[in-house]
Order: sequence, then structure tokens, then C-alpha cells
Amino acid sequence: MRSSTKPVLPYCSDPSLGLEAGCDEAGRGCLAGPVYAAAVILPADFAHPGLTDSKKLSERRRYELRDIIQAQAVAWAIGVVTAEEIDRINILRASILAMHRALDGLKVRPQAIAVDGNRFLPYRDIPAQTFVKGDGRLANIAAASILAKTYRDDFMTGIAAQYPAYSWDVNKGYPTAAHRAAIAAEGPSPYHRLTFRLLDQQPTLF
Repeated sequence: MRSSTKPVLPYCSDPSLGLEAGCDEAGRGCLAGPVYAAAVILPADFAHPGLTDSKKLSERRRYELRDIIQAQAVAWAIGVVTAEEIDRINILRASILAMHRALDGLKVRPQAIAVDGNRFLPYRDIPAQTFVKGDGRLANIAAASILAKTYRDDFMTGIAAQYPAYSWDVNKGYPTAAHRAAIAAEGPSPYHRLTFRLLDQQPTLF
């Protein structure tokens, strides 16, 4: 009989490294809005069977876990890079910059960094390691993915009232057919990333 017990992710990659901050970003593939990142340091006794990649969780569960993460984390912080900055430096560099800004915001200095994905740039003198699909492998990265996702969703929902045609409260800036149809009808907003392909049949605007 198959067990229904969910596996508990290890709180960090290697306890011998000391306090490790998990980092992840949200919004990299969007057509509009900033990219958000989070950095989270979890305590050594942190264990939650429901914590995993934010994309695998319902919206309600993400917000429930956000409260738990924020209450129990040793430290956490959010970093943001605007659409204008993304257009200026490209989305990969912007995603890394957002993670650096999140690390800047931590009230406790980490001794190591674990990053979701396979690309990162050195942050100060702190050793860092990348983990492909790390948000499903390490609790600190999963926690960062949840914070980045929920805080970005909050931002996009907040600005949706300014530009209701784009339905950002529903699509959060991702390239849905309805979002692209609204761009075709209304043109891009100040929050759109003009170096991205906003329309399927239109080259990038820069």
C-alpha cells in the first residue's frame, strides 16, 4: 500500500556550511511587471511536509505557507527589479540582481547561498551553489519561491485596477492569449517589458 506521507525537504543543502540562504525568483517569463526574488534562511529544526515548489501549490496554500515561513524563518527578504530595469539589463541579469537585492535585505548575514536554477553571479564573498529544480529539493529555496511568487502576485493584483484591460489580477502578467489580445488592442502599458515579444506576430519593440 502506497504511503500518503509527503516527504519533508531538507532545510538547507549542507548544515556544515552554517546559515544558508535559499534564493529564488518569480515573474521571469512575464510580459509585464517587475521580477521579484526572495532570500530565506530557515532554522535547523524547520520541517514542513507541505513545503515545495510554489508552482505545485494552490494559491491558498501558498499564502498559508507564506505566513508560516515568515513566522519561523531566521531571516527573509524580498528583492525587486522593475520592468524598465529588465529592459535595460536583460531578464537573466535582472533575475540575479533581484536575488542580490533580496540578500542585501536580510537582517542576518548568511554564510552560504543556495540558488534555484543553473545561473548566478557572485554575491560579496559568500559561497553560492546553484540547484536545478532546487525549489523542489531544498526547503529554503522552496520557501523563497513561495515568498517571491506571492509578493509579486500581490503587486500585480494591486496595479491591475490602474490598467484593467490587461487582467493582471488573473494572469499576473504572464503571456496568456487574453493578455496579448489586450496589448494588441490597447498597446503596451508603462509596466510592460518592451524588449519582450509582446505580440506573437510582432518583433520586439527595441
